[in-house]
Parts: sequence; C-alpha cells; structure tokens
Amino acid sequence: MRRHWPLLPLAATVLLLVAPLPAGDATASGKVTPADAASLLLVAVCAVRALRGEVNRLSPLGALVLGLPAVGLAVATVSAGDPYAALPGFVRYLQVFVLVPAAVVLLVRDAREFRLAAGCFVVLALVQGAVGVLQYATHTGASYQGEDIRAVGTFGPGDVMGMATVVAYGLVIATALALAPGAGQRSRRIATAAALLLIVPLVLSFSRGAWIATFGAALVVMVLAGIRRALKVLLALTAAGVVLVGGFGVGSEMMAERLTSITQVSSAPDQSVTDRYTMWAAASSMWQERPATGVGLKGFPAHRDGHASLGLSSGSDTAGAGQAYVRQPLLSPHNMYLLILSEQGLIGLTALAGGWAVLLVAGIRRVAAPDPAARRIRDCGLIAIGLFVWQSTNFLYADIGGPSTVLTGVIIGLAAWWALGTAGAMSSRVGAAGR
Repeated sequence: MRRHWPLLPLAATVLLLVAPLPAGDATASGKVTPADAASLLLVAVCAVRALRGEVNRLSPLGALVLGLPAVGLAVATVSAGDPYAALPGFVRYLQVFVLVPAAVVLLVRDAREFRLAAGCFVVLALVQGAVGVLQYATHTGASYQGEDIRAVGTFGPGDVMGMATVVAYGLVIATALALAPGAGQRSRRIATAAALLLIVPLVLSFSRGAWIATFGAALVVMVLAGIRRALKVLLALTAAGVVLVGGFGVGSEMMAERLTSITQVSSAPDQSVTDRYTMWAAASSMWQERPATGVGLKGFPAHRDGHASLGLSSGSDTAGAGQAYVRQPLLSPHNMYLLILSEQGLIGLTALAGGWAVLLVAGIRRVAAPDPAARRIRDCGLIAIGLFVWQSTNFLYADIGGPSTVLTGVIIGLAAWWALGTAGAMSSRVGAAGR
C-alpha cells in the first residue's frame, strides 16, 4: 500500500460508482458525484507528485495529444454566444478529456498498477451487473415495453446507459485477459468466468449501442490476440449466449425485437431511432452554420429547436427502478462526434478525435508488433485497445453524460499509457517489482 497509495484516488474514481445516487433534475448541470470528487483528488495528487518529480515523463507527442484538446475547448468557450453559460461545459470537458487522462498516464508506473486499475473496472462491472440481473428477475428495473425489467444497476432509469457501459467495460477487460498470451492459466479461467457472467446483464440492459460496441471491441481483441485462441473464447461466449437466451429464455423475445430495430432505420423505425437521426441532422446543421468553432460548449440544447425537424419528440419516457414517471428532455445528439462538431466545430473535433486516432493507431501497432519488452505485458495492450475501441465505437451512438462519464477519462488515460509510454521502461519496472 505504501508503494501504490497514489493509485487510491484512481481506484476510488472507479469503485465509487457502485454507490447509488439520488434522482435529480435531468436538465440540471454542475452535479459533482463522489466519483467526480475522487477524480479531482487524483488530479491533485498527480500535481503534487509532479512538482516533486515523482511521476512518469511525458513525451512531446504525449503532451501534444493530451494537451491539444484544451486549446479547442478554450476556443469553443470564448467564441460561444454566452461564454459564462459555456464555462461548466469547459470544466467538464477539461476534466474528462485532459486532466484525468494526463493524471492516469503520469501516475500509473508499471503493468502491475495498470492491472490494478483494470481490476477495479471488473469489480464494478460484476457488482452493477448483479444488481441489474436482480432487477430483471424481480421486476424492479427501469420500465421497458410496459414492464419494469430493464437492468440499469444503481444508475436508475435516468441513466439507462450507465450500467450497460460499466458492464461492457468489465466484459471487454475480462475477454482481453482471457485471451492474453502471457496470462497464467488461473487468471485466464477467472477472466473467462467473469466474461461469461457479464454477458447476462449486458443482454438485459437492452442497450443496442452497448451491444454493437462490445461486439466490435471483442472482435478487435480476438484478432490481435490470435485466431486460434480467439476461436475458443468465441465458441464459449456463443455457447453461453445460446444457453442463456435459447435455453432459459433470458429476454429472448425482447432482445430479438431490439436487435431487429437496429436495421429498421427507414422502413419502420421506433421513436428513439427517429429522435436520434433527427438530432444528428440538427447537429450537422449547427456545424454548417458555424463550421470552424461550432455554436459553443453547452450550446446544443439552445440551438436544437431552430435546427431540428418536426419529427423530433419532446423527450423520452423514464420510469421504474424506484423512480416515478419522468419525461426527460433530449439535450444532446447522442453521437459524441456530432456533439463535438456542432459545439466545437472543426477545431475541436480535430483536437479531440485527432488525438484519439493517434492513440488507437499507436496502440494497435504496439500490440500487433511489440518489441520483446512489450511482449511481456501484452495483456495490458489488449485491455487498453479493447476499452478504447469500445469507447470510440460507442461514441457513434452516445455521448458523455451521467455519473459514468468520468470513466471515459480513465480509459483514455490507460490507452495513452500503453500507446505513448516506453514499453521497455514499463517492463523493467514489472521485473523490478517482482524481485
């Protein structure tokens, strides 16, 4: 504990999301959750240790990738119609996309600490998944097609993507560890069991975006880990899915309807699909109006009605999981790339998404063709790439919002640690810690 105490705020940032939060006004901003407070403590610890010269060295490329988004955020804030209204958005974006990732890169010293951070994600996923399965079994979940069966964990019906997100994180990490060439047999068996368990709450979340992102991330991890090993895990996961859905009928009919709705874009889309594509068109229209800097941070809700068609509904219905019926307004386009484009323009999108592309390419290159030192910690690479691919894919169907948002910053930091760090230094630290 004396050696790893700087990681305690990082562990708290992840694990504090186990605690339920009271329901509040969905339109309110400026909420600070316990996980957010832990992330701020993480940044403070990193700043103190940086002043004492006790953190990792950041390469020029790392400083550029992690620091450039701050420039785009500043431009979008200053150029907004109401800079004071945009200021909370600036703080939130700075926390998630700059400060927390930088703190993770600077504080995580070796592969052992990376695995400790990843393990916290799995613990969170198992706890939230267990709560979600219980909600489905006892009809105490969020309302879905007239029944209170949707698994949402402790996040409540106001954040139906929260449990699906953290469960998917845990599933991707467990799958990566089960496929890692250097992992021990005991670790692989535990990871495989965890992955099989987490399939159930992910299915019961009825989250189409989470399903698509998880499938894509798992496929990438399997290809990078090796076809032979990937086929074994894929067969095990397929068999588990057949038994759960086909044998026990776990959400089979509703899951089939949910899967079918993914392809019903123009023929017979449900209202949620119609709303999503309408808001995508509105975001694109905002960007065309101000292509360089966008309409400003937190500007999408104010400009939405002036750019959206009449097909947009007034909001989405939420109920269940201990909460009364609430009509939640649609305040974002549910596409992170279009949200950035509409509010920050090409400057912001280039600064953020450009850096993410660098991390993804550099990370995959290190996993696919690692040097001998990096080969010893390849499990960290599979985890980092799997999580980052999941997040990048999910951003096509979702954006930041809710208590689990802070985990996005941790994931970007873990991906940057792998992609931009010195593999030889990482591996040598692992050996030194083992001795």
